[in-house]
Amino acid sequence: MDAHEVTNAEFAAFINATGYSITAERKPDWEFLQQQLPAGTPKPHDSLLTAGSLVFTPSKNSVPLNDASQWWRFVKDANWKQPEGPLSNLNGKENHPVVQVSWEDAMAYCKWAGKRLPTEAEWEWAAKGGNSNAMYSWGNAAPGNDWMPANIWQGNFPYNNTMQDNYFTTAPVKTFAPNSFGLYDMSGNVWEWCADWMDANYYKTFTNGVTANPTGPSDAAITTHPYQKVLKGGSFLCHYSYCTGYRTSRRSSSGWDSGSNHAGFRCVK
Repeated sequence: MDAHEVTNAEFAAFINATGYSITAERKPDWEFLQQQLPAGTPKPHDSLLTAGSLVFTPSKNSVPLNDASQWWRFVKDANWKQPEGPLSNLNGKENHPVVQVSWEDAMAYCKWAGKRLPTEAEWEWAAKGGNSNAMYSWGNAAPGNDWMPANIWQGNFPYNNTMQDNYFTTAPVKTFAPNSFGLYDMSGNVWEWCADWMDANYYKTFTNGVTANPTGPSDAAITTHPYQKVLKGGSFLCHYSYCTGYRTSRRSSSGWDSGSNHAGFRCVK
């Protein structure tokens, strides 16, 4: 497993070598998008079906934490080179993890690099660093105001980040201490794509509670989260008030063709 998340510099080398165009740089296909939405969802105006991606936008004050639309917005032309939109860039962030990449984009990079994405089981095993009972990649001690072992949110989410870890968004890879396997940022910084389709009930299918090297559901359409891929590790936005994604056992998911400015990936071989 790569010791750290794929960086902007590494992803740039892939783009320069292949001329690949990431998902966020292409106009969405409404017919395909419709398959991932509740039946009867009306088609957006054509002006909204444009290249771009999701960007975290802090609220001005306290908001209900069960409504993610309060802090996410779709930004036209947001992509890996300008992760917060056209007014942003990667100057000085060459060693930060690449973001705004979809699962499809991550797979394309892996193929070019002669590697692949980890399964969820591989990722979680690696994150625990040899300690099968570890709640976090560093052990069992919860992060606190006087000790911040990962790049996560401090203060009041989503409107006041006190930045006790010194970072509002991504941090350079290898900023925080690695786990006992020498792997960096297995907790926090950015969510990481895994190979598996997301099904909340998948592990319940193993009736004796044990299986060897599970690889996830084989059919994307009949899972609890159709066409969504697993994300692990949490990100700089995780705060205990609503998201403890930095726990090794926690999982999230997103559409395989979606990106955001808090999701990246690492490879295995």
